[in-house]
Amino acid sequence: MKHTSPRRTALATGVALVAVLGVTAAVGTTASAQSGGPSAHDRPGKPSEQQIAALFDQWNKALATGDSRKVTALYAPDAVLLPTVSPRIRTNHAEIADYFDEFLAKKPSGKKLRTVVEVLDADTAIDTGLYRFTLTDKAGKTSEVDARYTYVYEKTGGKWLIVNHHSSVLPAAS
Repeated sequence: MKHTSPRRTALATGVALVAVLGVTAAVGTTASAQSGGPSAHDRPGKPSEQQIAALFDQWNKALATGDSRKVTALYAPDAVLLPTVSPRIRTNHAEIADYFDEFLAKKPSGKKLRTVVEVLDADTAIDTGLYRFTLTDKAGKTSEVDARYTYVYEKTGGKWLIVNHHSSVLPAAS
């Protein structure tokens, strides 16, 4: 069993709650805005919610390269990935790259549908919500997959890295 910092353990415990509460928020709103509290932008030393939300664009651009190494470089070495279209939990760069080798063959392009960002401190943030992937098969036929997501970011050595990423197909409405 690998060692996990107390900070990451606490994050992992809170991620599910943030995901459940956050996905119900309106498009473009944030947890702090809903509570009436100050936004991350108003707190010195912390990144803005927009800066954290923009990390998805960086990840999506890495997907567009088709290079699993470029995507994997956005993850911490001991990151955990619960991928959208695989039953296996990925817990290191080799496993994460293996997943993206297969996923990138589908030429994915993501678009956020709803996002809720919670900036926990100057070095930790959570982005959770809904996104849609457009996938292209080998014959050139496209399809769309709606999914819910959670990214947990930590700033390490001046760079924001994904330490936990959960993505699952959005269940049909009941």
